[in-house]
Amino acid sequence: MSIQSEVSEKAILPAFLLSFLGGLLGLHRFYVGKVGTGILMALLSITIVGMVVSGLWNLIDLVMIVSGKFTDSSGRTIRNWT
Repeated sequence: MSIQSEVSEKAILPAFLLSFLGGLLGLHRFYVGKVGTGILMALLSITIVGMVVSGLWNLIDLVMIVSGKFTDSSGRTIRNWT
């Protein structure tokens, strides 16, 4: 398997923007195909305690996205900015 096939076709910039603007709702996770955890983040955002959990989860995701360690639903790394 070549290295290029391990890189996702999804881009960092849209994932970052979706996480920055709608991260509590898990919008960036829907973008990369992680629908289950996207729904979980959205449901957590309904309560105050859940918002804190979802906020911390989103902060970790933001760091992973910017550092190039975030993966799509197939486990491929999101490395391209656009």
